[in-house]
Amino acid sequence: MAVSDVPVDLDRDEAREAAVRELSDPAYVSDDPNPLERALEWVLNRLGELFAGAGGVSGITAITIIVAVVVLGVIIFRLRTGRTGRALRSGATVFGDSIMTADEHRAAADRAAAAGDLAEAVRERFRALVRELEQRGVLDARAGRTVDEVAFEAGKALPALAGDLRGAAVQFDDVWYGGRPATPQGYQELVSVDDRVRA
Repeated sequence: MAVSDVPVDLDRDEAREAAVRELSDPAYVSDDPNPLERALEWVLNRLGELFAGAGGVSGITAITIIVAVVVLGVIIFRLRTGRTGRALRSGATVFGDSIMTADEHRAAADRAAAAGDLAEAVRERFRALVRELEQRGVLDARAGRTVDEVAFEAGKALPALAGDLRGAAVQFDDVWYGGRPATPQGYQELVSVDDRVRA
């Protein structure tokens, strides 16, 4: 189409179509911010409004506020993921779907320890301890009991062993749900608590 073929006067519809064609060219949208950039810009604008509304906050105060917010975010993240939040983990039940006696759990713990799987050994020995408490009538046998409930209820029933029972529960919790490595010494401490409960 030659320049002389382009009409000088466009009607409304023709002008709109020409504008749509021109503006749909990728060159016009390449500089648009992506969603992450838009979100970051929004957050920075809100922070700017906050600081402006605070009566001209100094640069040091602004940095202090930002650092405090970041530190708070890191603390919340660590509580949720680092130790997975004691409240979240301690809500997990001690037993799975299987029903075994205390002696069967002890045997499973011994096999796991002999195979070098100390995490499984800790889990099974703690289960043996809880099952022993149930078989002796110290705890009522019920499904869904949590680690913290075991420590609290058994500690009330056996106050002389309350600290040891709490330590056993914390070790089970840290190893099984917290991802901490089990140690031979820790496992032996759990065996010792189990032996004292049996005695």
